[in-house]
Amino acid sequence: MTTPQTLLQRIDTVQQEALASLNSLCNVEEVEEWRVAHLGRRGALTLALRDIGGLPAEDRPEAGTAGNRAKLALEDGLGQKLETLRESEAARLASENRLDVTLPGRPMLQGRLHPTSQIVRQICDAFASMGFQVVEGPEIEWDHYNFELLNIPRDHPARDMWNTLWIDQRNEAGEYPMLLRTHTSPMQARVMESRQPPVRVIVPGKCYRYEATDATHEWHFYQVEGLAVDDGITFADLKGTLYEFARMLFGAERKVRFRCDYFPFVEPGVDMSIDCFACNGDRAGCRICRDTGWIEIMGAGMVHPRVLEGVGYDSSKYTGFAFGLGPERIAMLKYGIDDIRHFYANDLRFLRQF
Repeated sequence: MTTPQTLLQRIDTVQQEALASLNSLCNVEEVEEWRVAHLGRRGALTLALRDIGGLPAEDRPEAGTAGNRAKLALEDGLGQKLETLRESEAARLASENRLDVTLPGRPMLQGRLHPTSQIVRQICDAFASMGFQVVEGPEIEWDHYNFELLNIPRDHPARDMWNTLWIDQRNEAGEYPMLLRTHTSPMQARVMESRQPPVRVIVPGKCYRYEATDATHEWHFYQVEGLAVDDGITFADLKGTLYEFARMLFGAERKVRFRCDYFPFVEPGVDMSIDCFACNGDRAGCRICRDTGWIEIMGAGMVHPRVLEGVGYDSSKYTGFAFGLGPERIAMLKYGIDDIRHFYANDLRFLRQF
């Protein structure tokens, strides 16, 4: 049975041993271990104080006073030891010249936009200034929107133009109805389904295709799609809009060229080129235009009547134009980047240039 005298002796012994061991500690980690061992919930002093409750009522005040005195002594010793260690560490650093408090603080590094994001914003800003609304759509898309409503039925040979990544989830007919979108064009159908003309939208987003990666091809890339539908839109509106865009992005002196091309969801279809800003038409030895004097930047055309009819528009009343371009290709042309893989290599030496 614990007596008042033995408990007082025990508290005194714990105090003396703890203070003696504290003086021999050399670092903060050891001091923390000491604190837990002596002042923690299961520390020697804490366990001793818990035994006060077993003493007779008349003996508890004396034991309690001794316990509080011991606890304060240990806490004071702990504070003095930590202050001594901090002063010692500061003196050591000063003697080794590792810390110069007169030096200015290190500046905080600032983030910046990825070059692709910069070009996407420039493209969207250019078309927004002409009245186009920026919209976005899902990257996992239905075959119905990615192909069917864009005049590309299941048996159409144009499907070979897109190396599609299908979602492994068959329907009752044993077909794969979902895919990673191969272009942002599905938003043409989605937007037209949800509203009546006039329609003017620009659709930036990421696309996916199952193809080999090289200096000019990636299996994932960004695309910006544009669509305008209204009563009386003509090919002249298409040419004027895209010509203004080229001047905004590449300079007011740019010239443009349209040549016939094929896309299933437009008729007629064209590819649009600008005169080479690197050689200014001299051509000889130009690695940008490859001695042609022209740089292709996008495909475009008048929206096919079947696409309009597929979303419930009256193709005898409404017409429209659509276009699509790759922001990475625009960035490569504008900044002289020779490999599209740089955009996704996460190399700060490349990204910090922009």
